[in-house]
Amino acid sequence: MSDIQALTQRIDQLEHTLGIEQDVNQIRRVQYSYGYFIDKSQYNEVVDLFAEDGEVWFLGGIYKGKAGVRRLYIERFQTQFTQGHNGPRYGWLLDHPQLQMIIDVAPDRKTAQVRGRSMMQAGLHESAEGSQRAWWEGGIYENRYVREDGVWKIARLAYFPHWHGTFEDGWAKTPIDYLPMASVTYPDDPLGPDALVDPMPRLWPATDVVPFHFPHPVTGAPIAIDNSRAREGYKD
Repeated sequence: MSDIQALTQRIDQLEHTLGIEQDVNQIRRVQYSYGYFIDKSQYNEVVDLFAEDGEVWFLGGIYKGKAGVRRLYIERFQTQFTQGHNGPRYGWLLDHPQLQMIIDVAPDRKTAQVRGRSMMQAGLHESAEGSQRAWWEGGIYENRYVREDGVWKIARLAYFPHWHGTFEDGWAKTPIDYLPMASVTYPDDPLGPDALVDPMPRLWPATDVVPFHFPHPVTGAPIAIDNSRAREGYKD
């Protein structure tokens, strides 16, 4: 290999490495924007973050394609939380920070996988219309991204909310199966998912580990998961 060929190869490698770092920043920006949009119930903007065949995994249900994504965020959440308004409403709190994002871009730079976390504070002020309530929530993402026409979009937002706790009693007294998982699919349930997650996840006090999309960062070995004691208190 000549010096010019070696230099050309090195430049190509550097450009590829720089491109991946730019992808990581763009993907992080989209995911963090998702958190800001959710905070203020800007559900129309949330839907626009998804690819045409994107999907959402939420409470044991899979909402497929833009139609499914709209069904969850606009027909369900927008109706339930903001009375059909695309934006915040008086007294409704939904802080939704996006944390600990680990982003891995595929070598061809067409797809990416993201693991992250959300810690939520949510509720309705006692002076607002509706049933006053306040709760904590925490969960894990194992998301996928796709580049469409040069723009990174969410291909799969898989959110596994692990625990909930009221402000009154905290998480130590959270009832088992505090929130029911999806059990009826669309169209039998007009606001339901298109499919169900298998195996069905369980909430706190279950402590299941969501599988990692990446290997151990030091050893390079697959990350072993032992959930055998994660559901000891459950009686299916």
